[in-house]
Amino acid sequence: MSNEENAQQVSGESVGSQLRRAREQRGLTVSDVANAQHLRLAVIQAIENGEYQQIDSELFLKGYVRAYAKQVGLDADAIVATLDRELEPFRQQKAEALEANPLVDIERRKRQKRQAARALMVLLVLAVMGALAFTFLGDDSGGREEAATSGQGTDDGVALGANVAPEEVVAPETDSDAAPTEVMQAEPDAASEGNQALGAEPEPGEPLNDAAPLAEVVDDEDALDESRIPTVISSTDPALTEESRTGDLPGTGRLEVSFSNDCWVEITDATGVRLASGLRRDGDVIDVSGQVPLRVVIGAVDAVDAIRFQGESVELSDYQVVNNRAQFSLEI
Repeated sequence: MSNEENAQQVSGESVGSQLRRAREQRGLTVSDVANAQHLRLAVIQAIENGEYQQIDSELFLKGYVRAYAKQVGLDADAIVATLDRELEPFRQQKAEALEANPLVDIERRKRQKRQAARALMVLLVLAVMGALAFTFLGDDSGGREEAATSGQGTDDGVALGANVAPEEVVAPETDSDAAPTEVMQAEPDAASEGNQALGAEPEPGEPLNDAAPLAEVVDDEDALDESRIPTVISSTDPALTEESRTGDLPGTGRLEVSFSNDCWVEITDATGVRLASGLRRDGDVIDVSGQVPLRVVIGAVDAVDAIRFQGESVELSDYQVVNNRAQFSLEI
């Protein structure tokens, strides 16, 4: 019965009381815990007194409490679960304060406007690309249809000329008596060449029955008609337009972080998207990418094994570290 009562009494205690009692049982002082956790005395005192609002964020608070519980030999998961229940009233108060603040509503509207503008820009780019592609493909298909139509007309003319008399093709509407003479006078060279090709000299007044001169006449007419065939010229304007648009987009940076101990980290890109957030343990690796600048918050600097940005090592000693915590931005 006494063990059950002690368990109920312990479970009913606050997180700060449990940590203080475990610390005193181990003979540790507040300074000992603060030095071991690389924290200020005020942070440890605030945790033991339940003044959680003095901690920067809930994420850091849970990390501090978990490390404190491990140091004094308590179950870290159970302590954090109890802490989560204790933080519920603080969350409600914070939410009410945010709702009552007019700046929050203004910021929310700005965020919605930015999202709508971004979506509109994407739709506009897609519409321009579709219009350029339609114009380019339409011109190409029109030129091919005209070329095919012209070629088909030439073939029909050759086929027609092979089955009709020469006088019917050259002068179909003239009188029957004058037609042969006009054809002979109009095309003496063509008839002569056709007869020479057959090995015979043309006789005066002899009708032209050979189809070779007609084929040459048709070929000459087709040579004149080729000037009306349009020339299709390919254009690279859509590709250049797309390249110029995508070139205006902001750059993207890649960040890699490896850890050698428990650490609390938060990484946010330039658009406000949270790329990584939470507690990382020994051996964990973060590999994220986002629009620069990347804003990085590290809760325990000595727990970071290595940081690489864009493939190059980042020295944390180049940035200000306060109470083993660093907050900085990375740009390309």
